[in-house]
Amino acid sequence: MNNALQREKALLIGTHDGGGQDREVEDSVEELSRLAETAGAEVKGTIIQELKKRDPSFLIGSGKVDEVREVVSSRGIDLVIFDEELTPTQQRNLEETFNTKTIDRTGLILDIFAQRAKSKEGKLQVELAQLTYTLPRLKGKGAVLSRLGGGIGTRGPGETQLEMDRRKIKERIAKLKKAIDKVRQVRELHRQGRKSLSPLSLALIGYTNAGKSTLLNYLTHTGVVVGNRLFSTLDPKVGKLLLPNNQKVFISDTVGFINKLPHQLIAAFKATFEEVKESDFLVHVIDISTIHCEAQVMAVNSVLEEIGIPPKKTIHVLNKIDLVFQKKTIATWLKKLDNSVAFSALTGEGIDDLLSMIEHLASSSLQRVKLKIPFTSGKIMGQVLQQGKIIRRKYLTTGIAIEAELDKAMVDSLKPYLK
Repeated sequence: MNNALQREKALLIGTHDGGGQDREVEDSVEELSRLAETAGAEVKGTIIQELKKRDPSFLIGSGKVDEVREVVSSRGIDLVIFDEELTPTQQRNLEETFNTKTIDRTGLILDIFAQRAKSKEGKLQVELAQLTYTLPRLKGKGAVLSRLGGGIGTRGPGETQLEMDRRKIKERIAKLKKAIDKVRQVRELHRQGRKSLSPLSLALIGYTNAGKSTLLNYLTHTGVVVGNRLFSTLDPKVGKLLLPNNQKVFISDTVGFINKLPHQLIAAFKATFEEVKESDFLVHVIDISTIHCEAQVMAVNSVLEEIGIPPKKTIHVLNKIDLVFQKKTIATWLKKLDNSVAFSALTGEGIDDLLSMIEHLASSSLQRVKLKIPFTSGKIMGQVLQQGKIIRRKYLTTGIAIEAELDKAMVDSLKPYLK
């Protein structure tokens, strides 16, 4: 920002096609306001415009462009944010007309990710997303940045990189993709390492700020920093949960989903989303206290479909019940969703029900088998004893006879020892 103590004054622009979506548009712009504040802006006004026809040069009509320009001038607006994605041409034209920085929802979310990324992996993925978004917008961008200064929408790669020619940007994107491929390989090795300790893994998913990190802390004491803000967690964490039946399960936290999640982020964060794809089942954390609950559930399911997650067994955690005064609301959602449990990650209410449900799903994914393992196969024996749910064992003269519940993949690898 131009001044660390001075927040940029933002004007928000929402649009709709006049198809009776007023409430939906208002909710989206309300979320845009929260995103802007998360990025560090001070929202000074909102304009919602009906679009009978999208203007290819400005998105909104010329009359509304003049109106916005007047508001920008009279209120000292530093930043105009559109809830719809702007084409590179529209963004340049609007910035030149308003004589102030103009970005869209995608640019805003990418800026927040640039602020949140702490790990090397997170920074690589954010930079890839930002450069992919920026590449088609480079024409004339250097002049715009030098005129408008830094702040929201210009963080991440930085002005110097944004002014690089297209060839250098493309070279950088290629390098980032190679680096992220290495990250994916390392993540795969870590997953295989965890598999050797426990065959089962689950991934926490949910809308941003639904309480995934708080739940992860509650279950695994991982010590993830949590906060009541959008995208508190960007760098995924993995914790280990010991169930009441002594079965170990690894739990991974993921990036919060959001309505209109930028496709550049989805493409760049493939390494992170693989934690979701490779998990045995999902825990969908839902903020039951918000009036936008249903829309958020639909948005999460939409993102899962977009990133290609196959159907999985899912536990639905209705979180923040401590903030719900109409208990009928909780009962309604418990009936609406399969494998659902009411819970408060803040107070711990409902923890026993949640653990029982995780234990039930974990057990249902195991097969009961009888094995005879010779003493000479000590490594195999150690894996079974460590990973399996042992029902009974009997020591023989040449080895151990074991009855156990094991993950299907492990059963397939133990065919020579099956009785």
